[in-house]
Amino acid sequence: MPEIQERSRCRLILHCGAAAVPRVEVERVTTPRPTETWQPIPHVTLISEVESALRSTGLKIGNQVHSLTQDGARYFGLAEVHNGHDADDYAMVVGIRNSHDKSFPVGLLAGTNILICDNLAFSGEVKISRKHTSRLLDDLPGLVASGVGRLYELFGHQSQRIEAYKNTKIRDKTAHDLVIRAVDVGACTNRMIPAIVKEWREPRHPEAFTDRTAWSLFNAFTETLKGNLPELPKRTQALHALFDNAVGLPAATLN
Repeated sequence: MPEIQERSRCRLILHCGAAAVPRVEVERVTTPRPTETWQPIPHVTLISEVESALRSTGLKIGNQVHSLTQDGARYFGLAEVHNGHDADDYAMVVGIRNSHDKSFPVGLLAGTNILICDNLAFSGEVKISRKHTSRLLDDLPGLVASGVGRLYELFGHQSQRIEAYKNTKIRDKTAHDLVIRAVDVGACTNRMIPAIVKEWREPRHPEAFTDRTAWSLFNAFTETLKGNLPELPKRTQALHALFDNAVGLPAATLN
């Protein structure tokens, strides 16, 4: 089923070395035969389930990008999601993944795409993960519907979160402390510190991130983190937890 394009907002970029492919190429991937305990599913089946669940809740699907690695055995895709009350500087995204080589389970995770720089930041409030066991095809529609059904809550939570980041002024000393604490919680590595600090001091998008706020520092992190998409979900979830605490937001309750 082709995607619905509400309006052209931005490009979605895969920053992990995986090349974007057209949807028709995803559809051509051959799914391995199942066993008694392992039930691989076509990548396109998962894509269609997510699209159907999004549309059933009244959400619109914007830009999409699909990628394949390991000769088609691993799939990762991103889709912008719109609810009619979109922000000007970021958009909600849903990331989905599937594998045919037992490398990882079926997964769905929601987050945000920062429009000016295509930085992705996944949150942990809406996610599903399911192994390829024998009843996967039976359970998949309900699992996807459950995750997608919480997206409206996430829209509101993300809006509150980002406004809090934007409204929290921070000094260099606080920024430097948060960078070190980010290493402690696994949001980044020691080797990333110089790049994050440089991005904080000299943002490559000064029109958006010159203000000395938690939002500018958060994007200094995501600008640096976007080179490794497989690691990005857990790192940006840890980053959100760190920043939420720093700006005084309560812990998320959508899980």
